[in-house]
Amino acid sequence: MIVRGVASFPSIVQGTACGLDASVVLVNMRDKDGLPIGACSGTVIAPRAVLTAAHCLVGDTAAVRIFPGTGAEVPAESFRTYPAFRENDSSSLDIGIVIASQDLNRLPVRLLVSRSAQVGEAAVIAGWGKDQLGNGTILRAGTTTISSVGATFLQTQAGGTMSSVCQGDSGGPLLLSEGGVWAIAGVTSAVTVSGSCTAGTNFYTNVRHPDSTAFIFGQVPDALRQ
Repeated sequence: MIVRGVASFPSIVQGTACGLDASVVLVNMRDKDGLPIGACSGTVIAPRAVLTAAHCLVGDTAAVRIFPGTGAEVPAESFRTYPAFRENDSSSLDIGIVIASQDLNRLPVRLLVSRSAQVGEAAVIAGWGKDQLGNGTILRAGTTTISSVGATFLQTQAGGTMSSVCQGDSGGPLLLSEGGVWAIAGVTSAVTVSGSCTAGTNFYTNVRHPDSTAFIFGQVPDALRQ
């Protein structure tokens, strides 16, 4: 069973703290009264655009603020999920776009659309979630290996020396190297073992799926390709 939801999600376990000027940002959600209702991760893909998970932006989410790692939060001007996303449908594409009200001053990360991921390929995952000690709100990155490639989702396995995702990492990137550049191949979506960050399978929405690509570039025409 795939478990989705902000509370059920995997900071990077067995990862390393990153510099706060990185392109992976903290996405803070608010309800209609302005009260905090959770946090996810996201990746800057254009000066004001952040790629994240759709499940972070549905339900009670009425407003979004982006924390770039330093300085003040930046209010979102708008946000949108993939139109066919259904929270109770584990096969639906779990991607969303947040448009900030001002430039985020972070280097945009390219989207890997020129080729598919390969089983056994080394990958980097990053996010603002909890680590193996339960510590959160720190940007971390770690390495893992692609275990399965599907049309809609990429997979990695938790355990051993591999890094894995944890609560708060939803929406963060899975990065693959192409032409000497680390580019986004997947968006952190789900885990199979609820409440565990050290077991099971990690799922990432495949950005190369034609519907993913059409949605992302339809919302952010100036996003960069690799």
